[in-house]
Amino acid sequence: MNLSDSQTGGSGFDVPRRISAMEAVLTHLREAIERGDYAVGDKLPSEAELCRRLEVSRPVLREALRALQTMGLTASRTGKGTFVISSGPVEDPTFGDYAASDLLEVRRHVEIPVAGYAALRRSAEDLDHLSHLLERMERETDTTAWVAMDTLFHLAVAQAARNPVFRRVIEEIRDALARQSAFLNELGGRREQSNREHRAIVEALADGSEHDAVEAMTHHLERVETTLTSIVRPATADDRTTVPTEGGQQA
Repeated sequence: MNLSDSQTGGSGFDVPRRISAMEAVLTHLREAIERGDYAVGDKLPSEAELCRRLEVSRPVLREALRALQTMGLTASRTGKGTFVISSGPVEDPTFGDYAASDLLEVRRHVEIPVAGYAALRRSAEDLDHLSHLLERMERETDTTAWVAMDTLFHLAVAQAARNPVFRRVIEEIRDALARQSAFLNELGGRREQSNREHRAIVEALADGSEHDAVEAMTHHLERVETTLTSIVRPATADDRTTVPTEGGQQA
């Protein structure tokens, strides 16, 4: 089975979306676990064996394995391998030291008012920095580089609010934000949508509109939560992504 090439996801009247090789591998392994091909307590085949079977590189496979762990389906045991610990994804995955629900709750209570303060207190230098950063993000095609700039963007908004405590809070959750951002972009195709949402935030700050800035950040965080939920919820037979095999048959 060759999953090394990107495949087209989506069905019905949804707009097709090209998915990465990592997402194709993740979907294949996730569905195998949910079908019971790998039962709770089972050890997954070795990385070398999975790479051979799926015809993907080890970095691609490792990204998929990390996503399975984030979803709560597997656990890695040093020197022993990867084991299945659940037949269905957890509803509240963990990013670094924080559960997604805790992270989102804090972000709603911190970043939304921060955006409002930033609209009232930002300097010309803040706007220049945010605009330059946004332009770089809109040109960037590498997920790792984009994720790094994503966290810088949210730090810059906090900086523009002119309260060092806000920035300290964002610094504290910075690693978790980066992990969540990478997860959503790899599996949810969030990058272009995030760029548009970020631009709306910057435009509101430039206009000095507290109301618009609050609305823009609220919308951004709502879309983050919606995408996260769509990824981790148990897939049904009707909405699972099918992956064509080399012969064109669906696997």
